[in-house]
Amino acid sequence: MSKETSLHGVHQDLGALFTDFAGWSMPVRYASELAEHKAVREAVGLFDLSHMAEIHVCGAQAADVLDYALVGKLSGVKPGRARYTMICDAEGGVLDDLVVYRLADEEYLVVANAGNADVVAEALSERVQGFDAVVDNRAATTALIAVQGPKAVDVLAAVTDADLGALKYYASVPATVKGHEVLLARTGYTGEDGFELFVAAEEAPALWRLLAEAGEPYGLVPCGLACRDTLRLEAGMPLYGNELSRALNPFAAGLGRVVKFEKPGDFVGRAALAELAKADVPRVRVGLRGAGRRAPRHGYRLLSEETDIGTVTSGALSPTLGYPIAMAYVDRAYAEAGTRLSVDIRGKIEPVEVVDLPFYSRAGEPGHRPAATLDGAAAPRRKDPK
Repeated sequence: MSKETSLHGVHQDLGALFTDFAGWSMPVRYASELAEHKAVREAVGLFDLSHMAEIHVCGAQAADVLDYALVGKLSGVKPGRARYTMICDAEGGVLDDLVVYRLADEEYLVVANAGNADVVAEALSERVQGFDAVVDNRAATTALIAVQGPKAVDVLAAVTDADLGALKYYASVPATVKGHEVLLARTGYTGEDGFELFVAAEEAPALWRLLAEAGEPYGLVPCGLACRDTLRLEAGMPLYGNELSRALNPFAAGLGRVVKFEKPGDFVGRAALAELAKADVPRVRVGLRGAGRRAPRHGYRLLSEETDIGTVTSGALSPTLGYPIAMAYVDRAYAEAGTRLSVDIRGKIEPVEVVDLPFYSRAGEPGHRPAATLDGAAAPRRKDPK
């Protein structure tokens, strides 16, 4: 039987359609996933992410533990800041990609994907041995709510006195939201500005409702996992199980930058990753743009003439851009932007073109690519609220 978050009743009242995701009963959509996607790009959306795992690492050697357990240099993260990183096995395979928040000198919060929660918790519990630190899995007592979109700042400003202007991207601060104590983080998985709020699970329904009420003037809508997937795909963000797996290493995924060999001491996977960093990567992750309305999907074959040269990992008809997009792993010889390939979509061969990632970035970001409405007209640029 699927597990339920503390917000399950709220989603039922809102008429959500549910799906099983990593053993959790989660809202896939409420009304229209297209409308939910559009709301996040143009206004603001509200997400339940309470299926994610929150694992605290505390103690005098908390920083040393994470430097050893993860591939990044977490000792270099200042209190109040966060970092994207990975946890690998001894052979360099990716066990999960993570966001790690440094809450204080001797306390970190590790946020793991729902499907890898037990794997990450067990690995950290093993790797902490011999260090003056403890691993405390608080996933069962913590809820996570995300407010994402260009109007997210307006929504939060209506319910908290926290200095949102001073809260930078990938930073967090303890805050009070209408009497609810939260960890307020400026992070997300949508390609838009936004916030994630960690709160005690029993307080989540009340917090959700007050955020929904505060967001009404700004067009806030509840959003499910379906639009979260198309949002992250447009932003070129990898999904574990699609673009990342234990069979892949960070370099194969094009994310070798997260591996910090310069940090002192050993870390799990260092020797294997050092060898992998020197090796040629046979296949690389790329973006694909299609034509028409038929989108490549996970597992579809990519062809150059009649030769198999890759596999699609994620794909959809982009609600923002109005054409099919996908991420894929292709043989290195076919990875240059502009390369024309074909994809086998249920027995029909369709053309695709290799393009740079991300497909979409919000106004104000380096390499900004303006959104397009479904009729192809350029959308107005928005000022980056940071």
